[in-house]
Amino acid sequence: MDTFKKLKQFFWPYKKYFLLSIFFLFFVTVITVVYPIILQQTIDIVVLADRYELIPYISAVFLLLMIIKGVATFYHQYLGDLFGITAVYKLRDELYNKLQKLSFKYYDNAKTGDIMSRLTADVEGFRFFLSFGFSELIRIVLLIVVSLSVMFYFSTPLALVTMAAMPFLGVVVYQFDKRVHPAFRKIRKSFGRLNTRVQENISGMNTVKSLYREDFEIGRFSNSNDNYRQNYLKTSYIWSKYFPLMEFIGNFCAIALLAYGGYLVVDGQLSIGALVAFFSLVWYIMGPLMNLGFVVNQFSQAKASAERLLEILEAKEDITEENTAINQRIEGSVTFDHVTLTYSKDDDSALKDISFDAPSGKVIGLIGSTGSGKTSITQLITRFYEPEKGEVRIDGRPVSDYQLKTLRKAIGFVLQEPFLFSTSIKANIAYGAPDVPEEQIIDAAKRAQAHDFIMKMPNGYETMLGERGMGLSGGQKQRIAIARAICINPSILVLDDATSAVDMETEFKIQQALKEVMKGRTSFIIAHRISSLKHADEILVLEDGEVIERGTHDFLVENQGTYQRIYNIQYRDREEIMKRQRA
Repeated sequence: MDTFKKLKQFFWPYKKYFLLSIFFLFFVTVITVVYPIILQQTIDIVVLADRYELIPYISAVFLLLMIIKGVATFYHQYLGDLFGITAVYKLRDELYNKLQKLSFKYYDNAKTGDIMSRLTADVEGFRFFLSFGFSELIRIVLLIVVSLSVMFYFSTPLALVTMAAMPFLGVVVYQFDKRVHPAFRKIRKSFGRLNTRVQENISGMNTVKSLYREDFEIGRFSNSNDNYRQNYLKTSYIWSKYFPLMEFIGNFCAIALLAYGGYLVVDGQLSIGALVAFFSLVWYIMGPLMNLGFVVNQFSQAKASAERLLEILEAKEDITEENTAINQRIEGSVTFDHVTLTYSKDDDSALKDISFDAPSGKVIGLIGSTGSGKTSITQLITRFYEPEKGEVRIDGRPVSDYQLKTLRKAIGFVLQEPFLFSTSIKANIAYGAPDVPEEQIIDAAKRAQAHDFIMKMPNGYETMLGERGMGLSGGQKQRIAIARAICINPSILVLDDATSAVDMETEFKIQQALKEVMKGRTSFIIAHRISSLKHADEILVLEDGEVIERGTHDFLVENQGTYQRIYNIQYRDREEIMKRQRA
């Protein structure tokens, strides 16, 4: 039960619902056991004694008990559901909150489909046991205890014969639990992998179809689906193996009861009505004991689910905020002091001993081949990752001194691949500052060269977007993302290849607008096009995580290095195109 104890904080505060549910369950159980007693009385007192005038009274009592049982059953089930649903409501909230706090480092290794499976199927599996499993276990115990008490009242020897089979049934149930729990954990893992396969396929459908890899994806899904099937079949095998054995033990007990009970009736030590009641009561014991296998099954599924949920709740938060963190306006000067960054122990360093100063209001350009460390620099400014060595400072303070909210609200970040939400264009632009007036939203869109195409859309700024901005071109998505960054009025602006998805004409317009936006702001521009960096106050040329050149555009062009080589390639091609056009 250690797994459930770790999650106690989520369900124990609502124990009043659970205890009330058990209170009504007690009435249900006692009334259930009264049925065989009424049957015994009917046979021994009414039928055998020819006192049929008592039947109306017995029927009235029986009807009253059924009404009470029906009401008690309703409250037992409703309160049990209320207990489970309320508990997992808080649990699901906490899981989601935890996912928001986990750093990029966690998501580097996590799979979206698996996380979704944990927040849906695993949470539901845990809820089902809270709502039904716990109370079912108590129902079984109550039913056995009350039934045995009545059986001992009727006949102690016959009750002892009945109990003789229980230890064997207990051993079978214990062995069943030992085998079924690991099997259910494998099922949960394979279901998570299956979800991941579906999520990745749907997200990458354009790539799949453009490369004609549908058959390959069908094969991969079929393999994951078959793995899930095999794990479920193994669990079914365990189930099919143990439940007939449980039923055999129960039937053997019933045969022993009829044989020895019949002897006691013939010998005059037991009435016929008591034997009939005894036979009903034995199934009130054997039935729940066999049903214990279902409870163990539920428990194993819930435990496997709970373990997967705890893996999220107990995941280490790499980026934490100290109690002394400050909420202070950020002016925007950035300093890297001998910074080294390694994403994981097995990887090479993404950044190696990087040092530079970006005074407030200056523009820093970052250029280099893919994987050279450009994006890593900007992710350290926002504390998406922590440096392995060295220190990143903003306004002379380590970035860890600031509250995360203060730090990230001061940085407008436009990612290389913009993400838009399935809501209105207006809500997407104002996502980082939901309370800004509409005039500021429109101004941000105009500066990002997005206003014109937005106004041509069916509902203007209220136009609803599809998933991930479906319905917009790459360039339109990029401009809305730029508008979103502008809208928060940041002190630091990070443009991670922000104009890569637009044509040359639109790029020129955006650059002219950004010149106004970048005034008074520290700006970092990651770009592959030198045209986007020419106006930067300093350009850093990176290769394999190191700064190999730095300086202004004019200085680097004359420096006979990597930057000049990139410049020559890009502008030589442009000159050749212009010559062809003139010719």
